[in-house]
Amino acid sequence: MDTLFFAHRGSSHKYSENTRAAYLQAIDEGADGIECDVHLSIDGQVVCHHDPTVDRTSDASGLVSAFTLEQLKAMDFTGVVPAEVPAEYGTENEQLLSLDELLALIEERGKPVGLAVEIKHPSPYGYLLEDRVLQVLAGHGFDPQTGRAGSQGQIAVTLMSFEPDALRYLGRTVNTDLLCQLMTEVNPEYIQELLDSGQVGRAGVYSVLCRSVAEGIELINAGGAGIIGSGVAWTRANEQMVRRWLAEGRQARIWTVDRPADAQYLIDLGVGELTSNRPVELRRELEQH
Repeated sequence: MDTLFFAHRGSSHKYSENTRAAYLQAIDEGADGIECDVHLSIDGQVVCHHDPTVDRTSDASGLVSAFTLEQLKAMDFTGVVPAEVPAEYGTENEQLLSLDELLALIEERGKPVGLAVEIKHPSPYGYLLEDRVLQVLAGHGFDPQTGRAGSQGQIAVTLMSFEPDALRYLGRTVNTDLLCQLMTEVNPEYIQELLDSGQVGRAGVYSVLCRSVAEGIELINAGGAGIIGSGVAWTRANEQMVRRWLAEGRQARIWTVDRPADAQYLIDLGVGELTSNRPVELRRELEQH
């Protein structure tokens, strides 16, 4: 099968998302790529974590950006999927990784693998997040034209964001073919509801999601992002636009695809990459049909 299967936050159906165990499981079971999310810690480390806060994913609470990497590592991030982590996948306090550590982990395993890094906004550190991501990647031999990293060039890096400004900023130094504009279905009125209820942080995130669609379409049309990163529902609702982009030679990496019916629909559409919580099982199910 030519389709590439990326592990969404690692193999996050087996182990808690964005943990060492989830990433290693993805590599060891044969996923073609890993998707991770990044924020900046207060001491300037690029941290693999999805939410702006640790409330949902750990035994602590507070903003990721308010803690040092050391403080974050002292938390327990294994509770999202309460599975026993094998000893070879690390102890409880080795589960949260920096992007630097994730790249070292992939390098250690020695397998060719894709790495899709989602840059999360809004960030209190602005473009410092992008700068630090590029610095970390450079430390692992990243070529901003080909996307290759690792001692053998075995890691294929792409950079993603819902925030079009992040991709415009990255596009100054990184080949736009390596940039992925994320898009999802949104309801603009929801932002006001969040603001009215005092949920300013969530409103900030949601406003980025809203902008990602209108500005993201413009950015893709203008060649500022070579990879279409839409959700399954958005792709179905905008099939003709996605078909046109694919016909024009753009790539697509659609998320989060866990059902064989969705996967088959996307493959038939011409989508080359699928992001799934269960990438290897999904591939197996499709091959059996």
